Amino acid sequence: MIRITQLVHGKGTVSEALKHREKPPDQVPSELLAFAETRRPIIFWNITNKCNLACTHCYINAGPGVDISNELSLAEAKEFIDDLAEMRAPLILFTGGEPLMRTDFWELAGYATEKGLKTAISTNGTLITKKVAARLKAVGIEYVGISLDGAKEETHDAMRNQPGCFKKVVQALKNCAEIDVKAGIRITITKDNYQELESLLDLSLELNVPRFCLYWLVPSGRGKEIYDIQLEPEETARVFDLLYQRACDLGPDKMEILTVDAPQDGILLLNKLKEDNNPEYENALKLLQYTGDSCSAGDRVANVDPTGNVYPCQFAQLEQFKIGNIRERKFSELWNDPENPVLAAFREKTKLLKGKCGSCQYKELCGGGCRIRAYAQDGDIWAEDPLCPLELDS
Repeated sequence: MIRITQLVHGKGTVSEALKHREKPPDQVPSELLAFAETRRPIIFWNITNKCNLACTHCYINAGPGVDISNELSLAEAKEFIDDLAEMRAPLILFTGGEPLMRTDFWELAGYATEKGLKTAISTNGTLITKKVAARLKAVGIEYVGISLDGAKEETHDAMRNQPGCFKKVVQALKNCAEIDVKAGIRITITKDNYQELESLLDLSLELNVPRFCLYWLVPSGRGKEIYDIQLEPEETARVFDLLYQRACDLGPDKMEILTVDAPQDGILLLNKLKEDNNPEYENALKLLQYTGDSCSAGDRVANVDPTGNVYPCQFAQLEQFKIGNIRERKFSELWNDPENPVLAAFREKTKLLKGKCGSCQYKELCGGGCRIRAYAQDGDIWAEDPLCPLELDS
C-alpha cells in the first residue's frame, strides 16, 4: 500500500511511527496501523465465500451458489479472534465474498471489538442501508471500504455482473457519511474503466468520501479470466501521474489517495517528489525505508480464507503458498514459525528476485512488485512484475 497523499504532504514521520511501535493497537492512530511491528500483521480475513454478486475480477471466485459447508464455525472463528487479540494484531479486515452475507458477521465483529481489536470491512456496498450503516458504527467497525469500479453506472454494473449496483453503492456511501462512518472508495483498475478515473475522483469529492484506494488488477480467482484487460506499463504510469497530481492539488484534508498491489508506486512517487523539488522527499524516502511499504505479503500482511487456510496475502491463495491452517495450529504459532518455508521465502524475497526485478536498484525499497502477477505471467514467483513501468539505469 502506497499512501500517496500522506507521503506528498508529510503526514507522518519515522519518529512518529517509532513512538507508536510498541503501543497496544487500541492506542495507535488508524493512519499508523501499518507501522506496527512486522510480526503483528494486518489480517485480511475472508470470512465467507458467499456473495450476492459474481464480479468479473473476484480473486476467490465468490458468488451466490458456492459451498460454504466447510467454512469456520462461529466457535472456531472466535478462537481465532482470541488468538489475534492475544498477539495484539493491529487490524482485522473482514472481507469475503461479501462479509455481510455471513449470518453471524455481527457477532464476530462485536466480539473482535470486545477483545480490543480494530476492525474494518471490505464490501461491495449493495447491502449497506441506513440501518446497516448505523449497525456497523454501533458494532465498532472503524472503516468501510466500498467497491466502486467506474464513474458510469453501466461500467460498474458490468464489472459486478448485476444491474443496479452502482446506485446502491452511491447510496451506501451517502448512508455512511450521514452518520459519520468513515467509508472509502475502492476501484480495481483495468482497460475497461481507467479512462473514468478522473470522473470517479470528482464523484468521490462530491460524495465527501475521505479515502480513495486504487487496486491494480491481480490475476487470481476470476481475475485470471480477465487479465487481458490489465493495463500496460505505460498506462499504469499515466494513471499514477493523475493520482499524484490530484494528491498534490487536493491536500491532506480533502481526500486521502493511495494505491494497492503495486509497491513500485513508492519509487514512482519518490521520483515525482524529486522532480518537483518537494521538501517532503527525504521524509518520504525515510518512511518508505523504515515502514517497508513494499510488498508486505507474508510479513506485515496475512490472509486467512473461509476454511482457515493461511496465506501470505489474499491474492496468494494457492496450495504452494499455503502456510498452514488455524484448525490445526494457532495463527500466532504459524506466523512466528521460523521453519515455515513459505514465510521464509516471502520474507527474503529480494534475495530471490529474477529478471528486471532482480537487477533493479530499487528492489529493497519496492520488494520486487507483486509476486502473484509474476507467477501468473511466467509460472515463476520470483520473475519480474510485468506491470512495472520503471526504466532501469543502464
